[in-house]
Amino acid sequence: MSHGAAAGTIGALAVLCALLWDRSFGEPPVRWHPVVWMGRYLGWAGQWVQRNVQPDGARDLSAALRGALAWCLGCVAVALLAMGLERLLTAFGAWVVLGWPALWPLQALLLGVLLKPMLAWRMLRREVQAVERALDPRHGGSLDAGRARLRFLVSRDVRNLPASGVRESAIETLAENLSDSVLAPLFWFAVFGLPGAACYRFANTADAMWGYPGVYLGRNWAWAGKWAARADDVLNWIPARLTALALLLVGGRRGATQAWQWRALRREARRTVSPNSGWPMAAMALLLDIALRKPDVYVLHAEGRLAQADDTARALQLAGRAVLLCAGCAAVTIRW
Repeated sequence: MSHGAAAGTIGALAVLCALLWDRSFGEPPVRWHPVVWMGRYLGWAGQWVQRNVQPDGARDLSAALRGALAWCLGCVAVALLAMGLERLLTAFGAWVVLGWPALWPLQALLLGVLLKPMLAWRMLRREVQAVERALDPRHGGSLDAGRARLRFLVSRDVRNLPASGVRESAIETLAENLSDSVLAPLFWFAVFGLPGAACYRFANTADAMWGYPGVYLGRNWAWAGKWAARADDVLNWIPARLTALALLLVGGRRGATQAWQWRALRREARRTVSPNSGWPMAAMALLLDIALRKPDVYVLHAEGRLAQADDTARALQLAGRAVLLCAGCAAVTIRW
């Protein structure tokens, strides 16, 4: 087998190793988590970006420039580090090809371990399950407990949400982060290897910390976070739509019905402000036949019914199938 074919095989196996590692062990310790390091940099750089920021509503090109510069410096540093680690594994792989082919699984495992922190399927699944469990009176849960648990997932005001609204918010988060936290890193890994996945994770973290349209936690990000928000939009454009397509494919719809679902999906996805998050959320709403609402902002599939406990379980099942489908596609793409 040629070195190029071996590298493709190792990359494909690394995807599977990353998901198995995620399933078995979850997130790395905080002190060793690369996303935590990214967050620390963004927190430190954010203080400089926020220096002399203009009041909300005022044009602030200086803040926008500082935000873009800090983002680019951080992304380049992440890319170079990831590239260096990948090169070390590539050098190791060349030695493996020459005389120790039995060590290919070890190289795939090491690459999978490096890829794992860029995705977080187990944590996402458990957090959504925890919201449903907190609502369930059979486990000592209540509406107040469900609202409190939901605060770990969303930044919106949850104080007046009914039980169906709590479930809707959890399912929305599941659908959106299925793309952001799982399938998008796999996509960029398939395209550009470990540097692609790492740079995407940096961009997504920067959007989460800086990408607000106005004041958040006492800081004005309208201009300071504009670059971070737009970069995340660009990098998520394809993965969000692929996630929606994957959900439709695993949802059991075929033929004309599936074509109708795609047309309905395009219509519903446009109801959100974000150019991307509406796609997986709308797909989940249509497949479950439930309405997904963000109060005073949007309603997806308005004619759908109220979300019930079984809908959370079904949403998690669909998401799990979509992860397997996309992981398989990513592995095949890398292999060939």
